[in-house]
Amino acid sequence: MSRINAVILDWAGTTVDFGSFAPTQIFIEAFHRVFDIDITLAEARIPMGLGKWQHIEALGKLAGIDERWQQKFGRSMSHDDIDAIYEAFMPLQIVKVIDFAAPIDGVIDTIKTLRSSGIKIGSCSGYPRAVMEKLVPAAEQLGYKPDYWIASDELAAGGRPGPWMALKNVIELGVDAVFHCVKVDDAVPGIEEGRNAGMWSVGLALSGNEFGKTWDEYQNMSADAVDRLRQHAADKLFTAGAHYVVDTLADLPDVIEQINKRLAKGEKP
Repeated sequence: MSRINAVILDWAGTTVDFGSFAPTQIFIEAFHRVFDIDITLAEARIPMGLGKWQHIEALGKLAGIDERWQQKFGRSMSHDDIDAIYEAFMPLQIVKVIDFAAPIDGVIDTIKTLRSSGIKIGSCSGYPRAVMEKLVPAAEQLGYKPDYWIASDELAAGGRPGPWMALKNVIELGVDAVFHCVKVDDAVPGIEEGRNAGMWSVGLALSGNEFGKTWDEYQNMSADAVDRLRQHAADKLFTAGAHYVVDTLADLPDVIEQINKRLAKGEKP
């Protein structure tokens, strides 16, 4: 039967770390600590989903940050500068990531539901392996463990928005066709990753980077404010190519039912 038999999940903002704060805060600290350059949380979020070295490179190309860099150093950011920030980022992130390992509300129950339907649970991340080696066991202790995971720096071909991490999941999970997979992510490069891999791509508008609020902040927002920010996030994810956009991973089983009906009709992503 043609139906979904694997999901490939992002980590921060998708399965753990509501609002995707662990990486963004460390980027801000690393820029300030190494070069005394201040970047905003909004700027730090813009390239979210890329590998972390590539994320720093993309930040350096943002007009506002490049202008500040030019004013301070008389030039744009160099590869050596990126390396220096990355070297500062890594130990900070390794220490901090376990503080953001708690599964997002609904994730554990959703994983149980998916597995009860015979669906395999893959995962990939913009984090490098050294960070994932801390995050994965910390999340497991709190109840979340995928069947497979891979980090952004493990494949020679690269990371997002390329398809390679998602396709490595296909190989390791033994999935029979890429269109029997759903890639779930809260950031634009992760949606593009799924599309580039030939998979159904599902965006999360509420729990992740594009919404960008902590759980407590979200709980205290007005309904109108939530709706505005949700729509902003959904628009970005749909523009990136998402086939569906829902609030959180808890909404995924209903989406999979819809996709299975489309697959039964012969549709593909």
